[in-house]
Amino acid sequence: MIRKIALALLFVAFTAIGAHAADFNGKWTAEFDTQIGPQKYTYEFHVDGATVTGTATNERGATAITEGKIDGDTITFAEALSFNGMDIKITYTGKIDGDTIKFTRKVGDFATEELTAKRVK
Repeated sequence: MIRKIALALLFVAFTAIGAHAADFNGKWTAEFDTQIGPQKYTYEFHVDGATVTGTATNERGATAITEGKIDGDTITFAEALSFNGMDIKITYTGKIDGDTIKFTRKVGDFATEELTAKRVK
């Protein structure tokens, strides 16, 4: 009997932790400087469990978000771009804090950039 109660309490504790998971869903905007000049992005995230899909949109158009994952307050994903005929994979790692996400963005083997995205309300 005690074992069943302990298991039930453990289940409730893990459920409560999951209920407080970070909410990345929705639109986020960012403006930042890069090697090719200032960039304005809108990210739209759709979270399903630990999986993230959506789009990254800039002045050149929209790109599908791939390889998206959520782990607590951390989000990771990739964006595939073509720039001057070259295919470039951009990987993002971000940590949410309320209505902001601080990202590290790795652009192929060329550059690493820091940026902050803000939730669109």
